[in-house]
Amino acid sequence: MEERLIELICFLEELFVDYGMNPAVAQYLNLFINLMVLTFIIIGANYLIQHFVIEGFRLFTNKTKTTFDDFLIQSNFPRYVGRFLPLLITYKIFPLIFDDFPEALEVFYYAIKIYVIILLVWIFRSILRTTRNYLKTREEFNDKPLESFSQIIMIFIWIIGLMFMFSTITGKSVIGFAISLGAASAVILLIFKDTILGLVASIQISVNDIVRIGDWITFQKFGADGTVTEINLATVKVQNWDNTYTTIPTYSLISDSFQNWRGMQESPGRRIKRSVYIKQNSVKFLGPDDIAKLKKIQLIAPYLDHRQTEIDKFNESNNIDKSLLINGRNQTNLGVFRKYADTYLHEHSAIHKEMYLIVRHLAPTPNGIPLEILCFSRDKRWENFEYISADIFDHLIAAIPYFDLQLFEAPSGDDIRNFLGEKSNS
Repeated sequence: MEERLIELICFLEELFVDYGMNPAVAQYLNLFINLMVLTFIIIGANYLIQHFVIEGFRLFTNKTKTTFDDFLIQSNFPRYVGRFLPLLITYKIFPLIFDDFPEALEVFYYAIKIYVIILLVWIFRSILRTTRNYLKTREEFNDKPLESFSQIIMIFIWIIGLMFMFSTITGKSVIGFAISLGAASAVILLIFKDTILGLVASIQISVNDIVRIGDWITFQKFGADGTVTEINLATVKVQNWDNTYTTIPTYSLISDSFQNWRGMQESPGRRIKRSVYIKQNSVKFLGPDDIAKLKKIQLIAPYLDHRQTEIDKFNESNNIDKSLLINGRNQTNLGVFRKYADTYLHEHSAIHKEMYLIVRHLAPTPNGIPLEILCFSRDKRWENFEYISADIFDHLIAAIPYFDLQLFEAPSGDDIRNFLGEKSNS
């Protein structure tokens, strides 16, 4: 069989020589044609694996009850295993094609050994990921740090794989290479400290999906606030919103704290969280005349009717003396305004109604009572988000006087001069 294959490989070379072509030219032309044929064979074998072997494995997994084999497909295990067939074909035919080129054959054997080592590492990584994802579905492993365990194991596997690669290239035994590496480890760590830190950080960032290109991050320590445009072994490049660039050491992304806005960008809405400060001495109980006036505000008219009916029933059933307003239950202008703000946000078309929507009081401060608005806009684009936020607070600030409330504002120089002028005139 091998002799027939050699005859087939050399057929064109002999044919070219018979037709009077230079033997050296005929040899290289025959080599080129054989390489093209081998390439087509490998592509065909790859096609067969993709459409028959992998699909067959997928059909088999669909009929099984366990989910482990489903995770094998997700981690590309059949694809990696299937690459051994084109590799075997290349390993058998390539030496026959390059029989007259021993130097090329030597390079080929080195390359094939290194590729086999990498392929075995990929297969082990696929099995490791499959095991991790499968264990995540088991209740008894919910609280176990599976990510950390798999990362540590994978780092050791890559170290072993690299040792075998260097051993293959240098011709030394793996044990001898490990011993020599251990003796020089102190010098290596000193010289390549930043590179090793960057390598570890890059692996951590990739495995844990901490940062991706295109993410918006805020890193106050380095003055970065913008989009990640590049991630390499040593630095992460961030384009700030003012179009300047900030470079951050890659290791800082796992050693320091920073803010990644990807969760907001992938969520249905973007949070609005701001407060208006109400002067405490403007808060009061509402009498019948006040309630009658506020009922003209359409958004809260139904609420005022319903709420006041409940309060009146309570006060009557408990014989409350309402000659003094403080007695019994009462509505306040601040409480009604809070309800108005809540109803206004629920009616606003740009606010996401299925996410948190809260209007709440915070603890009083020297600047007044903070009334905090916490909601989410549907549009997450920065400029539109700012327009929506401004529109909401424009309306609420303008609405506050209708409830006989006052905003707190620190006195300016003109306020002080006017006050002193009025005082001196009096």
